[in-house]
Amino acid sequence: MDAKDILGIPKSFPASQEKKARPQKEPQRKPDGISREVYALTGGMAPLMPTIEVSHLKRKAVVDKEKITWQWLPFTNSARRDNLQLYHWVRVVNGVPPTGDYQFAKYNKSVDIVKYTDEEYEKYLTDPMWTKEETDQLFDMCERFDLRFIVIADRFPSPRAVEELKNRYYSVSRALLITRAPSAADVAGHPLVKEPYSMTHEMERKRALSAVLSRTKQQELRDSEILSEAKRIMESRKASKGVESADLLDDHNDIEMTEKVTHTDSPSPSSNIQPTSTAAPSAPLTESATTPASLRMLRVYLRTHVLDQMVQAAISNAGPRTIKRVEQTLSDLGVHIKPKVPTKAVCAEHLELRKEILTLFNLQKQLQNKEIEASATRETFAEPPGTPKRPYRGDTDRPFVPEAAGFGGERMGKRDHKRKVPGRFIDAQSSPPQSKRPRKLKASD
Repeated sequence: MDAKDILGIPKSFPASQEKKARPQKEPQRKPDGISREVYALTGGMAPLMPTIEVSHLKRKAVVDKEKITWQWLPFTNSARRDNLQLYHWVRVVNGVPPTGDYQFAKYNKSVDIVKYTDEEYEKYLTDPMWTKEETDQLFDMCERFDLRFIVIADRFPSPRAVEELKNRYYSVSRALLITRAPSAADVAGHPLVKEPYSMTHEMERKRALSAVLSRTKQQELRDSEILSEAKRIMESRKASKGVESADLLDDHNDIEMTEKVTHTDSPSPSSNIQPTSTAAPSAPLTESATTPASLRMLRVYLRTHVLDQMVQAAISNAGPRTIKRVEQTLSDLGVHIKPKVPTKAVCAEHLELRKEILTLFNLQKQLQNKEIEASATRETFAEPPGTPKRPYRGDTDRPFVPEAAGFGGERMGKRDHKRKVPGRFIDAQSSPPQSKRPRKLKASD
């Protein structure tokens, strides 16, 4: 029944087009081991994982039944030499007791002690500090206590230190190995021969260990600070060495050639000139104070590090104008302000040249002062006595009067003899000095 039947409308399609009855699906049987809810959710699809029946899980593997019993049985221990018979409980399977050696006998390790005869002792092992009876007792106790020298020293009849017992035992064993070997090369790799025992080293080691263990907390803190500071210094040196290695590798070949040339050249004649008071300390002192050890070994100076410091030390007493004059003189002479190949010899010559230039400037300055004084003296003695002094004229020379204490003495001297040449009109009448106009006061004054 549909909407057309309810409304009374006849059906337009033929009866042949009616819905065909669908064939009924065969009902699928739910497999065993799956719940009804799971089967309804999966829609009868095959499971991804194969299902296992619960009955299969309850089954036990078929194992042969073993009859295990515990029995009180005797055992033998190969580590013992007294044939002592002992018993213990043993796990017995199907009535068959276990066989073989005692399972813990493999952990019984003993030291192979070298034995000696009376003839060998008299021939190779005599020692004025030890008797044969004491040596025999020492070797017997070493074999008994497996070289536990602390226990041996505690039980030794005569008072001997642990280091003395060790020294005697190892020296005897080493002498026996060397004498019994057919050649020295056969026992050269043996530990007793390769690394002989040193009693003094052992005592020093124990003394240092006791000193370390007896330190206080303050000493430990101080040592840790020293170690951290040393680590920081090493890291900074490695970093600086890594930065400097590129420049050193680039200039290595040029450095070697320059060193060969400078060593073969004759010494500079200017080395005989004594430096003045403005000279700096010698180059070796500056080198040892500022140059790292790695650079001193390579005989190389860095252009921006050590050389600058040495130049600053050499011209520390000079003013900025003098430094500029020195650099201008170097450029006029065709010399670089910083050497291209800063080897030890090149830097020494460069500093020597700077010192010579400073010495030249000082000599020129002293010569100018002497000339000024001489001209002033000449003018004073040339005028007859009683001659009146001429009035002040700005275009005439004045005698140089050095001032003992004054700021900028060099500038005053230059200003005094700045205009040496007389005026154009020599015969002109001198004019009296004109009075200057008073300066107006400012608000700041």
